[in-house]
Amino acid sequence: MTPSSPRRALLATAVALALGALHAPTALAQAAGGYPAKAITFVVPFAAGSATDQLARALGQSITNDTKQPVVIDNKAGASGMIAASAVAKSAADGYSVLITTNTTHAANEHLYKKLSYDPVKDFAPVTGLGKGGQVLVVNASAPYKNVGELLAFAKKNPGKLSFGSGSSSSRMAGEMLKQLAGVDILHVPYKSNPLAITDLLGGQIDLMITDTSTGVPQVKAGKLSALGYSTQKRSTQLPDVPTIDEAGVKGYDMGYWFAAYVPAGTPAPVVARLNELLTAATKSAAAKSFFDNAGSEAWTTTPDELAKFQAAETQKWGKVIKAAGIEAE
Repeated sequence: MTPSSPRRALLATAVALALGALHAPTALAQAAGGYPAKAITFVVPFAAGSATDQLARALGQSITNDTKQPVVIDNKAGASGMIAASAVAKSAADGYSVLITTNTTHAANEHLYKKLSYDPVKDFAPVTGLGKGGQVLVVNASAPYKNVGELLAFAKKNPGKLSFGSGSSSSRMAGEMLKQLAGVDILHVPYKSNPLAITDLLGGQIDLMITDTSTGVPQVKAGKLSALGYSTQKRSTQLPDVPTIDEAGVKGYDMGYWFAAYVPAGTPAPVVARLNELLTAATKSAAAKSFFDNAGSEAWTTTPDELAKFQAAETQKWGKVIKAAGIEAE
C-alpha cells in the first residue's frame, strides 16, 4: 500500500529535520567562514592557577578536541583585569581573540575606577555565560579565631589591625561587604590575582581573604588554611560543614561571581554564533565538569543577547553594592 501524500510529506519533513540537525554545526561553521581555521587565543585577566585560568584551560581543551585547532591561553594579569580587557578590545574582530573573564571586568570595574581603558559594553560583543560560583572566607590555619564570630569580635576590638587581600573585584567586594555589614574596620591589600594573595596569607603578610573556592579550597583541604564561612546563601558542596557567612551571623551577606566570554565589538555574527556553540558544548566536557565540581561552581550558558541583558543587570547591582560599601572610584 502506497503511503498517502500527507504521510509522505510528514516523512520528508522528518528526514529533512533530522539531516538539518545532523549537519547544523557544519552549516554554522561554513556560515562563519570555516571558523576556526587557526589557533584561538583565550585572554585571561588573572594569573595562571586562578579559577578563570583553570576554566579557560578546560574549555580550550574541549574546543581543540572538537575543532583540531589549538587554543592558546594568554594570562594578562593586573589592574583588576583592565590589561586583558583592553588587549582584547583592541584586537582584530575576527573571533581569534576571546576574553574569558568575570564580573570584575564587565560589571564592577566601571564603578571602581574613574577611567577605564576599555568600555565594557561598546568595545565587546557578548558570546555566552560560562559559569557561576561562590567564595570562601579563609584564614591561616594557625590563626587564633576558629569561626566568623571570633574573627569579627577580634576585628571590633582591634580596628584597623587586621588586613584582607584580594586579587579580583569579586574578592575585594566580598571583603568590603563583610566590613560594611559587620561594622568592622579591616585594611584592604590589593593583589594582581587571588593566588598571589593566598601566598601572602600563607606567609602571614595578610590575615584573611574571601576567595574563589578553586583557589582557596585546596589549601583548606591541605590543612594550610581554615575555612570560616561561605559567601553565598547556599553552602558549598565542597565544604558542607562550613556555614554561610549569613548563617554565621552576618545577616544579608551574599556575594558570588560569574564567568563569561566576550570578543571584540564588530566580530561577525556567524563567528559569534559558532563560538557560542563551541563554548556551550565545552562547558559540558569532562574537563569543564571536573573544574566546576572542584571549584564548587556550576556551568551557566546563555545566548549573546541574554548575556548582554544579564551584564546590564549585574552592572547596576554591583554599582549599588559598591556605593553602599562606601568605595570611591580610584
